[in-house]
Amino acid sequence: MPELPEVQTIVNGLNKKIVGLKISKVWFDWPKSIKMPVNGFKLSQKLIGKKILRIERKGKNILFFLSDDLILLIHLKLTGHLIYGCWQYQKKHWMPDSEIKHLSDPDNRFIHFMISFTNSKMLALSDMRKFAKIMLFDFKKINQIEDLNILGKDPLSKDFSLTYLKNLIDLVKKKKLKTNIKQFLLDQRKISGIGNIYSDEILYASKIHPLKKVFDLNDKEIKNIYINILKILKKAVEEGGSTVGFGDYRDLEGKKGNYASHLLIYGKLGQKCLKCKGIIKKTKIGSRSSYFCPKCQKI
Repeated sequence: MPELPEVQTIVNGLNKKIVGLKISKVWFDWPKSIKMPVNGFKLSQKLIGKKILRIERKGKNILFFLSDDLILLIHLKLTGHLIYGCWQYQKKHWMPDSEIKHLSDPDNRFIHFMISFTNSKMLALSDMRKFAKIMLFDFKKINQIEDLNILGKDPLSKDFSLTYLKNLIDLVKKKKLKTNIKQFLLDQRKISGIGNIYSDEILYASKIHPLKKVFDLNDKEIKNIYINILKILKKAVEEGGSTVGFGDYRDLEGKKGNYASHLLIYGKLGQKCLKCKGIIKKTKIGSRSSYFCPKCQKI
């Protein structure tokens, strides 16, 4: 699933490419992706003629602020990514412009939602598993959208401070919850945007075992987690996110993210730890695979 760095990379690209453009046409072939308060037909009709004013990220959600006080929300979920270019619809398939090399990448062919602009360019949602979510609502109702109002602080915002993180952890301790730090970092109600890849990288850099209970963390460990959240996420955004193994993520131009080459623990099962030469292991936490070094990250 695309995490904060991948979504932010796409948002950065969108703000450079499509702000100021008007929507001329909307196409989709998977109505289940379009959620209330509007259905697919109404969404298409409402979008046509609207101007793109700006694009923002809220957690892992992409928000398109449109003219007439409308907001288009897209959550990429497990395998979705947005790409900008030109296509032709032929034999029930979208065929990319042959002059744009990266659009021919096989992972860019699962197009289920397409917006055409008045400059003849297009924005496509490629989503192999078809889990992506699309919503359209009035700006005045933004605080009523549950996907947005349940989110915790964004780790790249000014509101995300060491004090905020300590207060969250103190609340867990006060309630005597047995939450482990991996689950804590993945809880979007506490910190929005962190997913499986970056939680593993943050904990490895902080020398903390993913199964360590939150109530056992000391002040030094909490500070290390905070520092590494900022350091790793910012670097990942600079590198355009991560495309890991056979991952589906691509940036707005259809290219893979570069941060995969900087990953130190995620996906490294059986390899030697770069710090201590111990062997990297994997465990299941909830339904997620977590990678760790048993020597560097002692529980």
